[in-house]
Amino acid sequence: MSSFAVCLNAVLPLFLVMGLGYIARCTGAISRTDVPKANKWAFKFFMPIMLFYNIYTSDLSAAAQPKIIIFAVVCVLVLYGLSFGFVMLAEKQDDKRGVMIQGLYRSNFVIMGIPLAAQLVEGADLGPVVILVAVVIPMFNVLAVITLEMFNGTKPRAGKMLLDVLKNPLIIGIATGIVVQLSGIKLPTAVESAAGMIGKAGSPLMLFLLGAFFEIKGVGTHKKQLAVVCVGRLVIVPAIFLTLAVLCGVRGVELAAMIAIFGSPTAISSFTMTQQMGGDAALAGDIVIFTSALSCITMFAWALALKSLGMF
Repeated sequence: MSSFAVCLNAVLPLFLVMGLGYIARCTGAISRTDVPKANKWAFKFFMPIMLFYNIYTSDLSAAAQPKIIIFAVVCVLVLYGLSFGFVMLAEKQDDKRGVMIQGLYRSNFVIMGIPLAAQLVEGADLGPVVILVAVVIPMFNVLAVITLEMFNGTKPRAGKMLLDVLKNPLIIGIATGIVVQLSGIKLPTAVESAAGMIGKAGSPLMLFLLGAFFEIKGVGTHKKQLAVVCVGRLVIVPAIFLTLAVLCGVRGVELAAMIAIFGSPTAISSFTMTQQMGGDAALAGDIVIFTSALSCITMFAWALALKSLGMF
């Protein structure tokens, strides 16, 4: 019962905030079409400052754990390879292939990772999670660009992809935090307090917007593809990679980060990217919606199972 209460208190608040966003949209306080614009400035301002502040207040000497970083990188690459191979065999339509591959490997780690780790391992230094965000998110973005361009008939351009990664506000926030932290620069009290306030608002804001984006609607002609991605993303992928993490000795806040990487729903930004680069946008949107809705059950189950085993 103790494990049940801890996991419930860790996962439920995330979805209550999402529920508030959904209620706000249903009552007309925010429209679904407002979400992409709000997400854009949230990613440009709130999330980078949140990541900066978490690095600035972390002990990087303890946070940078090469074995955990290597484990996460290898697992993400293996997951991408498995997703690519499976979808190429199972799906024949190119406009759905890129969307399904992205739906299987690309998680909502940047939104779910830090708040989930903070709830599951209360009082822990979140530096290792932020370092993993700095490594995993660029990988997600680069692989998504390559995948979507591969299936929309264009040739991926390495220079443009590298520039897009370097211009990513999340990467800029992380890099700035590392530079300031390692250089020993002490921010003025007022600036540090402001950064802390904005940083604390970052994750709730993104969860609220994700809830406002949620909409129950028919799945049309792609219900088979949607079912495959939902089961793969929320059940099969975490079953494989969380088991590997436990067997490799990953514990505590780092294991909580692995739940967010491999057990959280498909990234909301995958829908926006599909709209911009080509692909079945309706399928991409439904993948985000349904994996987000179902993950409130599956993420709780994975967290409870690992907590019951004494992994946190």
